[in-house]
Amino acid sequence: MEQQNKPVTYLNELLSGQPKIKIEGLFTDSRIKLENGMFFCVKGLINDGHTYVTDAIANGAVCIIHSDDLTFYDKNIHYIKVESVLDTLNDIGAKFYKYPSKNLEVFGVTGTNGKTTVAFLLKSVLNRYKKTGYIGTINIQYDDQKIEALHTTPDVLDLQKVLADMLKADVRAVAIEISSHSLEQKRVQALEVDYAIFTNLSHEHLDYHGTMDNYFNAKAKLFEGLTKEQVAIINIDDEYGKTLLERSGGTNITYGIESKADYMAKDIDFSNHFTTFNLIIKENIYPITTNLVAKFNIYNLLAVIAALCESGLEIEKIVESVKTLDQVDGRVEPIVLGQNMQIIVDYAHTPDGFEKIFKYADEIKGDKKIIGVFGSAGERDVLKRRMLGEIADKYCDMIILTEDDPRKECVTAIANKIAEGISGNYVIIENRYDAIYQAIELANEDDVILLLGKGNDQYMARVNGKEFYLGDVEISKKIVQEYLIDQKEEEY
Repeated sequence: MEQQNKPVTYLNELLSGQPKIKIEGLFTDSRIKLENGMFFCVKGLINDGHTYVTDAIANGAVCIIHSDDLTFYDKNIHYIKVESVLDTLNDIGAKFYKYPSKNLEVFGVTGTNGKTTVAFLLKSVLNRYKKTGYIGTINIQYDDQKIEALHTTPDVLDLQKVLADMLKADVRAVAIEISSHSLEQKRVQALEVDYAIFTNLSHEHLDYHGTMDNYFNAKAKLFEGLTKEQVAIINIDDEYGKTLLERSGGTNITYGIESKADYMAKDIDFSNHFTTFNLIIKENIYPITTNLVAKFNIYNLLAVIAALCESGLEIEKIVESVKTLDQVDGRVEPIVLGQNMQIIVDYAHTPDGFEKIFKYADEIKGDKKIIGVFGSAGERDVLKRRMLGEIADKYCDMIILTEDDPRKECVTAIANKIAEGISGNYVIIENRYDAIYQAIELANEDDVILLLGKGNDQYMARVNGKEFYLGDVEISKKIVQEYLIDQKEEEY
């Protein structure tokens, strides 16, 4: 995201002891044209900013922040050598945009599953009482603006700029999804979080982190840096959550269903379209009715309720607000067009996510069948592929393996790895549209079809990058309308 409408400041205001040089913007991408810019030589996984200094100067940089010695120095450019470019980037980035997170109520949500739902629901409820923004997997939202998000958590400069823009628009609170990658890469080091929320931790991103311990340690960074003035809201039913309590520096608040916690859900009663339960807060009981379904969503809702309560929102307003919540597209999203089978679209793509969504399907199917349609992302965590197959195999009567962002990998090769965990019926249909069509064609009355992995995505990552994809929701609706409903009407 190129920096726009940049504030103007001087180098000596950003770093003490430096000369008075006009700085109109900060950048880490040497391809951006930025007059009087400050360029940071960030080392990435693939590229090293030190090799692009000449390009940055050609595009307007007047100051270079670097940690390694350079092969060439321009006498007209000011160079500052630092121990850590990333640390300096965080410090200067926050200062340049006047520390926007200090003036916002910031809810940071991390965990393997549930980040998007929790952050989105926080935004939806809070926005009824004060202007609230959202930053995450879906996009960036505030006012009537919806900005495409390149990452779940933006990079350092984009994050600071977005927060500053939100402040200008009179936003007072923001819910941010904080990924393990962003914590490991120090993207949120300068973000001042008021409420840090931990949902759960399970097998994911091991292609990046290597081990579960590394993955957990990345997540824990958000909590270890908290002070007692900041609140940590932790799922105590999760084993990693229990460990996190010991490592958190904040004021710890817990939530759960099975374990004794500050915020608990008891006497849960599920139906296809709503859920009721008793919310217990310090021995006080509040009857809750919500349009959210599935046990994993009650965990998400508990996190939201705990965060809202701790932020000072009255419990009466919360109880009323959660009755009818705006739901995230592509998360346990039912397709309802009058067809005689149940079709559910969900973003689940991890072993834990699979276990939860299949368990929900098992609870609502009665004596009918479950048909699962899914794949696994190419050039990503390969260890989970067999695990996804094993979980689906426990619940499904039929599995259709298909594409899910294969990138440069062969769809059939990925499917064969998943199939190593399958002992029951399965078929490989590479084209996802055809796979969904086949599932709908196979289903009988009241059978449950789960379309997993893509959620509300409207792209497919293939060999040449992201290509347009109509999306599981729209494809399902199209097939149901054209091949079931229209045909039925023609019979009459």
